[in-house]
Amino acid sequence: MHRMWLLAVLWLAGCQHVPAPPIDGEIRDLHSGQVLTPQQLLNRLDASRRVIIGEQHDNADHHAAQLWVLQALSERRPQGSLLLEMLTPDQQPKVDAVRRCALASADLPAALAWQDGWDWNLYGPIVQFALAQPYPLLAANLDNHEIRAFYRQPPVLSGARSNARPVKATLLGQIGDSHCGLLPETQMPAMLAVQQQRDRRMAERLLAAPAPAMLLAGAWHARKDVGVPVHVLDMGAAQTPTVLMLAERGGEVTAAMADYVWYTPPTPKQDYCEQMRKQFGK
Repeated sequence: MHRMWLLAVLWLAGCQHVPAPPIDGEIRDLHSGQVLTPQQLLNRLDASRRVIIGEQHDNADHHAAQLWVLQALSERRPQGSLLLEMLTPDQQPKVDAVRRCALASADLPAALAWQDGWDWNLYGPIVQFALAQPYPLLAANLDNHEIRAFYRQPPVLSGARSNARPVKATLLGQIGDSHCGLLPETQMPAMLAVQQQRDRRMAERLLAAPAPAMLLAGAWHARKDVGVPVHVLDMGAAQTPTVLMLAERGGEVTAAMADYVWYTPPTPKQDYCEQMRKQFGK
């Protein structure tokens, strides 16, 4: 009995040994206001069957935090699946082939048909880690031909929550701001439809994925008040996924948006609006 007790203590001690995250920042429980240690965050995420981590796409700290959480949780219990906004259905056979054949491709982005819009230097470490694991790496986005079809003819979206006026108004405001006020008003309904169809696809994929499932997506897709979690409920799930939002210090994340926030140091801002004005000839 004493030997069994000692082994149990040693096993628990080993499970609690998690390397410190490679980034600085403050982690906060948005419901209680409590500041959490990385270990306490893992304890909370460990209990969730579905986790969404929202990111700022161009922030290297956010991708380092995602990889750390994924690795640390995988050491505590078997991971069921990882889903990426950055992968589309037409890439899934390529992802599966790389995993199945354990291909050590010298040009992994080419083997995966990785899209140029996602910086491989930021996403590569996450993808490479996931491909070496026993659980599936899954596409969570729409194909380009689907996006074009939804843009030309927006489908009717089912669900009271995703069709709520405040949800649509908030998303329309975000679409306008993210395009620097340069989009014609006539394009806004189609852009909203595409945004919400992306969220609906991510929700479908997340609900169908082996659990525990983790989805990595942009912050607006991750938000509990307007993003994927709203669609998860509209599809009949009993509860929303647990949302960890990664945000730069100085940003505002509320309990309506996420369950936990990890504030990281601010980074230099790129003037995307200036680039877009040149693109639009403004």
